[in-house]
Amino acid sequence: MPGRWVASLGAIALAGAGAALAAQSQDQDAPESLLPEGFGDPAPPPPADRPRPQTPPPPAGTPPPASRPGEIVQPLPGLPTAPGLPTPSPTPTPTATPLTAAELLQYDLPDYARRSTARVGAIGLAEGGLPANGFGRSDGRFLEGLMRRLDAPIASRWLSITLRRMLVSRLDTPANVNGADFAAERAWLLLRMGEAQAARDVVNGVDTENFTPKLDQVAMQAALATADPAMLCPLQPFAMARTRDTGWRLAEAMCAGLSGEPSRAGKLIDAARRQRAATGIDLLLAEKVLGAGAQGRRAVTIEWDGVDRLSAWRWGLATASGVAVPDTLLASAGPQVRGWAARAASIAPPARLRDADWAASQGVLSNLAMVDLWSQVEDADGTSNSDASIARDLRAAYTSADMAERVSILAQLWSEASDPRQRHARMVLAARAAAGIRPAEAQAASAGDLIASMLTAGLDRPAARWRPFVEAGSQGWALIALTDPDAGAAVGQSEVNAYRGAVDERRAQLFFAGVAGLGRVEAGDIPALAQAFGVPINAENGWVRAIRGAAERREPATVVLLAAVGMQTPDWGGVAPAALFHIVAALRQVGLEGEARMIAAEAVSRA
Repeated sequence: MPGRWVASLGAIALAGAGAALAAQSQDQDAPESLLPEGFGDPAPPPPADRPRPQTPPPPAGTPPPASRPGEIVQPLPGLPTAPGLPTPSPTPTPTATPLTAAELLQYDLPDYARRSTARVGAIGLAEGGLPANGFGRSDGRFLEGLMRRLDAPIASRWLSITLRRMLVSRLDTPANVNGADFAAERAWLLLRMGEAQAARDVVNGVDTENFTPKLDQVAMQAALATADPAMLCPLQPFAMARTRDTGWRLAEAMCAGLSGEPSRAGKLIDAARRQRAATGIDLLLAEKVLGAGAQGRRAVTIEWDGVDRLSAWRWGLATASGVAVPDTLLASAGPQVRGWAARAASIAPPARLRDADWAASQGVLSNLAMVDLWSQVEDADGTSNSDASIARDLRAAYTSADMAERVSILAQLWSEASDPRQRHARMVLAARAAAGIRPAEAQAASAGDLIASMLTAGLDRPAARWRPFVEAGSQGWALIALTDPDAGAAVGQSEVNAYRGAVDERRAQLFFAGVAGLGRVEAGDIPALAQAFGVPINAENGWVRAIRGAAERREPATVVLLAAVGMQTPDWGGVAPAALFHIVAALRQVGLEGEARMIAAEAVSRA
């Protein structure tokens, strides 16, 4: 296919209370594989072959809210809403009243195909998900509270990937919560993480007849975040029976238009206008969508003048209908919108690049997704000269037979990044190009960056091949010490101290926390090293006891959620080394050692 110079992309893998506590202790679609990408991958093919590319948070106690009549939809955190929104109840929404017999006639699914809300999710264990009993004996109300209050996005890209895998896994509904409501909480958290497609998959894991008002609201949010108003159509008759939400009234009109009933759609939208159920740009955007259906004859012009706030409704319908949202409005939105935009197929590839940097640095986009996007950019209309130049250089970094040229291109790609987040995104972009560099003494000076880039895609074995060429105590050595899947001997106390002498104190603390949490230091050396590095791994608080208890009970899903609670900070600068130690140790104890290794390496490379 023209412009595609690397193997085509598969769909993206579906897959601060805790941070403050840890800091106090210190001071005081066919998806990609959902297993961490690249783990145990063989070495890349010889150079002659083409390389194969493997907001503010919601206020505490705020669940996904249900809109009052007349409100379009509650926007996500960071997307302003209309004034006067009621404060939602922090308790789970009770299961809705059973549908009437007439309503059930609309749901013609044989008994064998119906799914129980006792287990909800998109992927099973064989597909890379977590075990169905991953929450063990944990109380559902406790887990709901953690998810609802979690300040997303979190610091670690790899932990965010792991959290996504957990949230989309086919998991048993824990005790004391409604299964559909619990699914809504999972999808709501995914939306706040920028994971719109994953949220949609969780919503679709519940049969329509089992929806609750809370899940109705989150389903609408997922449809808007994926810029897919057609997702609302099979849900709309059921949701209308449970709520008078204006959003569903307008969805009825849009769905009539999309299904080729322009006359009915026009009557519905005109009635909404007469009754002032919605006004202004919210109504015009709905009219724009319904006019896109078969035989739609409504020509609607969208003007953003006078619009000072961006809601999920406005972003989703504008994106779905090909209407560009002004940059000034986008700048006011929460960061999760960048994740939505990075994967919006209706946005031209060149326009998605800046959002893709954010999405890659957060784990929303993988190395494969980034490579695929940039391969489209090279020949796309509207691509700037600088972006086209980067795309050409990247192609050479993947395909050139000259190893020195490849290394030079990658070094330039990373050095020209405008900030640390973009630099990390470009390391994700170049991961398999870095893995295609033959380990050699001539390239040893660049080994640290090459290894860090490989590890963004989980390429631990190709990274470990550099062991003979990295100097003890160097950055490359430290990353291999943390991630080599075949590591034999433990890291000695003298080696840990040697690394400490070569880097700044914080990076040294994070390295110690990672290597100790992974059990790669002799147990007898840990107390002395912890004291020397000033990392209080024995300090106790509620979060430490909770994550340690979940690990001891072998509850991987609970551990992943608590680990995310411990990383509620925009970047690694806010993560306490002691928190990293407990997160890595707990993940390793519940069988997620691969993820623990990548998180530890990410801490050191992004510190």
